[in-house]
Amino acid sequence: MAIVAGSVFYAASALAAVNINTASADQLQTLDGIGSVKAQAIVEDRKTNGDYDSLDQLTRVDGIGDKTVDGLRSEATVGDDSGTSDSDS
Repeated sequence: MAIVAGSVFYAASALAAVNINTASADQLQTLDGIGSVKAQAIVEDRKTNGDYDSLDQLTRVDGIGDKTVDGLRSEATVGDDSGTSDSDS
């Protein structure tokens, strides 16, 4: 029973998106393609330029391009679940 409960907890945790506007550097490092240097750069960029309106804005961080952002869409959010820019509407 404990194994099943642990598996359910793990599955639920894996489904929770990381909010890049509130996550710590340690939390950001759980994302694919984000190591300690990029995680710290995201935190610093957020402090300097404010919250991200879309995941696409992560490209303003050195070392993060469109390919990395595309890979993050299923596991990261800016808090509104869209992960895309409103300028496309």
